[in-house]
Amino acid sequence: MAHEEKKLKLYSYWRSSCSCRIRIALNLKGLEYQYIPVNLLKGEQFSPEFQKLNPIGYVPVLVDGDIVISDSFAIFMYLEEKYPQHPLLPSDLQKKALNFQAANIVCSSIQPLQNLAVLKYIEEKASPDEKIPWAKRHIEKGFEALEKLLKDHAGIYATGDEVFMADLFLAPQVHAGIKRFNVDMAKFPLLSRLNEAYSELPHFQNAMPENQPDSPSAWGSMANSSTKSIKCHK
Repeated sequence: MAHEEKKLKLYSYWRSSCSCRIRIALNLKGLEYQYIPVNLLKGEQFSPEFQKLNPIGYVPVLVDGDIVISDSFAIFMYLEEKYPQHPLLPSDLQKKALNFQAANIVCSSIQPLQNLAVLKYIEEKASPDEKIPWAKRHIEKGFEALEKLLKDHAGIYATGDEVFMADLFLAPQVHAGIKRFNVDMAKFPLLSRLNEAYSELPHFQNAMPENQPDSPSAWGSMANSSTKSIKCHK
């Protein structure tokens, strides 16, 4: 197992909530991985080298030996089957479906509408002043749905008293809503409570954007912050 774990490479961007989901999963499963930063603002995702890994040019990408997987949902499912330690999906079928629903609200109905490419398009075609209102509108719509979906199921965490898939997708999205888009979380008491619970979990906090080696706060201590490979683990 140790030999297999050391083969893992994660192409990531510090502020990417999609990458953050996978960083949390790797931490929870205790998997050592090599963090390879991809600077989206510099356009490194469009380089020929990266496009070979993921033709659509998005992070994250996971490399496990000869296996290359892109898309956070696909990576999550791969990790869950390949590395079954610390399961992140419940065995109960209904609860498993609930986790899929919550995760899909985040990765299909919220995040794509506030990602870098969409915000850049709005800035160019409409106005820079429209970016934040656009993002907040779609984030809050998704948060309203999540509050309704989870209200009768949440415990300490999103779908009960154990951390599961839904939590890994919720935590980075709530973090982005607060830190990047100034979402008023007072309107979302359940998600606010969950966010407080996540703040107590080291595996979650170690995966947050500000704690990544390519975050602006880390640049001063890095000799080369562009495409340098960095060893990270839980």
